[in-house]
Amino acid sequence: MTTRSTRPTDPRSTLRSGLPDRYLTSDDIAEMFEVSKETVYTWRKKRIGPPAIRIGKYLRYDPAAVHAWAQEQTEHDAAA
Repeated sequence: MTTRSTRPTDPRSTLRSGLPDRYLTSDDIAEMFEVSKETVYTWRKKRIGPPAIRIGKYLRYDPAAVHAWAQEQTEHDAAA
């Protein structure tokens, strides 16, 4: 009998409970920060959002980099 590991379905919970073992998609980022997918693309275009890498034709986000970016934004807002 084999057991399958289940991955959380809510991308926001992945950063709360530790870093996921996969790169995040633009849809994941949009859902985590409760913004539209267009906003995520605008952030990338203006270079103000979490850093993304291109894998083939897809944009992917390193969970550690997204977490660091979110922390940076929180600290920046607290200092303002």
